[in-house]
Amino acid sequence: MIIPIRCFSCGKPIGHLWESYLDRVKAGEDPKKVMDELGLKRYCCRALFLGHIDLLEDIARYKKF
Repeated sequence: MIIPIRCFSCGKPIGHLWESYLDRVKAGEDPKKVMDELGLKRYCCRALFLGHIDLLEDIARYKKF
């Protein structure tokens, strides 16, 4: 649903990088270049960013009161 604060495998803090990554990729930059510049070198951290599907807005519509 939301990007994890730390990588599940290596424990590197990555949650603070998500917004800048998303903005830059939506602006048309290459995801590989963006991840390199943000300091995501390990494949486990890169996999979290590439495989993440943001479902927060979809789930928020069905919130119970």
